[in-house]
Amino acid sequence: MPDAWVYLLRCRDGSLYCGWTSDLDRRLRAHDAGRASRYTASRLPVSLALARPMADRSAARREEVRIKRLTRAQKLALVAAGPAGM
Repeated sequence: MPDAWVYLLRCRDGSLYCGWTSDLDRRLRAHDAGRASRYTASRLPVSLALARPMADRSAARREEVRIKRLTRAQKLALVAAGPAGM
């Protein structure tokens, strides 16, 4: 099992939210309950658009920053490419 994950959520309003976690299932439950972030809490429901395993937490944080710097079109391309499109 990976040490960390980088994920993209698709929010009710169509926006994308990027984050990282060491426990993907727990984090998704927290998002669904409106407890994970203010951004997603006001845009429920959310759905998982992409989840990529990372070697460690540092790599996940770096990848989260990289993805957050992308344009919306580039993020949508990542989602379309799936886990292998990294």
